[in-house]
Amino acid sequence: MTRWLNEEEQEAWRHFLDGANRLLEYLDHSLQEHHGIPLTDYEILVFLSEAPYKHLRMSELADHVLVSRSRLTYRVDRLVEQGLVVRTQVSDDRRGLYAELTQRGADLLADAARTHVGDVRDHLMDHIEPADLPAFRRVWKSVSSYSAG
Repeated sequence: MTRWLNEEEQEAWRHFLDGANRLLEYLDHSLQEHHGIPLTDYEILVFLSEAPYKHLRMSELADHVLVSRSRLTYRVDRLVEQGLVVRTQVSDDRRGLYAELTQRGADLLADAARTHVGDVRDHLMDHIEPADLPAFRRVWKSVSSYSAG
């Protein structure tokens, strides 16, 4: 039996959908306007920058980035064309490939991060009262864990 949303839950859900869509659209637009990269590419560069040796197997990167494997391949191809990422062979796996962050990619990421973090602060974090932050973090950690499982 379906547990329908009550009026308050329905209102919260609709505000979430509207706000999340608007926020992601704004973040994507801002990165493209100021740095020439979409939010998905920024996310790929962030994961590579945080990885040991600044590289990840394509399969590992696909697990981190919330896009299909074919879309990830397309996005990495574009990053390679721009000189932001290179593909390298995995030494113990003839079929395996790493996506590796280049210095040019790291430089772009450093610039874009200032814009992105400022946008996240202005359009999201500054709207959360400090006392509400633990609940905000707990809810999204729970949703993320549940959705991944």
